[in-house]
Amino acid sequence: MIRIALVDDHTLFRNGLKLLLSSNPEFEVVADVGSGEEFLSVVEQERPDVVFMDYSMPGMNGAQTTEQALQLLPELKVITLSMFGENSYYSHMVSVGAKGFLLKDSELVEVVEAVHAVMDGGSYFSRSLLESISLNMRSARLQSEVHEADVLSEREVEILVGICQGLSTQEIADKLCISKRTVDKHRANILEKSGCKNTAAMVVYAIRNNLVEL
Repeated sequence: MIRIALVDDHTLFRNGLKLLLSSNPEFEVVADVGSGEEFLSVVEQERPDVVFMDYSMPGMNGAQTTEQALQLLPELKVITLSMFGENSYYSHMVSVGAKGFLLKDSELVEVVEAVHAVMDGGSYFSRSLLESISLNMRSARLQSEVHEADVLSEREVEILVGICQGLSTQEIADKLCISKRTVDKHRANILEKSGCKNTAAMVVYAIRNNLVEL
């Protein structure tokens, strides 16, 4: 049983999400609160595995709440909830430890997919958010303080941009006029250099390293 907490100041939305999650025998909603302050007062007692965290709330926002909650319960997995187009805070939420990002109108199947992804140690980005982010992409060489051997090449950055735009391997190959096999090779190099395990994690990596403009 995966223990889940909901933190959102909109009661109707919170109640609806609780009802959907409770219909899944894998999940148990152990906390259902309307503010960051209230969540911090119960997090150690309820010890949820996953929390769905709204960003824009009266009082403490989602980032502040996430940062303090992870100090109290470091193993907690945070999935950020947002409305379409509210993309100015993704990098902030990544920096404080959020692992997943979902739009509030996501289908239940995607909500379940996000829970499983973060519980498995990965990250998750809503497919709709990937499309939104793709509108704000810029292709630029990674600026990093790590050793030169660990810095992505210009071609690898181009591949990563395509991945973040939600393009398939074949679509990236066609766009860059290279073979599908070459794209696969570059993708493997990106995974190795970044330490990422999946596509969603690479999107987070791109945001963290300023390869996307939010």
